[in-house]
Amino acid sequence: MDENDFEDYDRDAELALYREYRDVVKMFRYVIETERRFYLANEVELKRVDTATDFYFELAMQDVWVWDIYRTDRFVKQVKVMTFKDVNVEEIGNKELEIPEELAVGDQS
Repeated sequence: MDENDFEDYDRDAELALYREYRDVVKMFRYVIETERRFYLANEVELKRVDTATDFYFELAMQDVWVWDIYRTDRFVKQVKVMTFKDVNVEEIGNKELEIPEELAVGDQS
């Protein structure tokens, strides 16, 4: 394989991952972002753990989808993460996003 073949493979894999994310995001309650990965989960527990000189975060998630282009199975029952870096947890809204008619693309009939 030459360099262009690798670039095409990566681009196709990234597009497939985005499409999978778009299809599964409605199945989850939370979006979680760490310095290393992006997750979707239905249950999240975030704890700050203090040590003698510092602190870190323990993150426990249940029913998880992992944004990782190279994983063969992105659905995981449980994930635990320990990190000294920032963790962002957002609850996904339940209502459907409505796009104003003047901004919509395609046939609106």
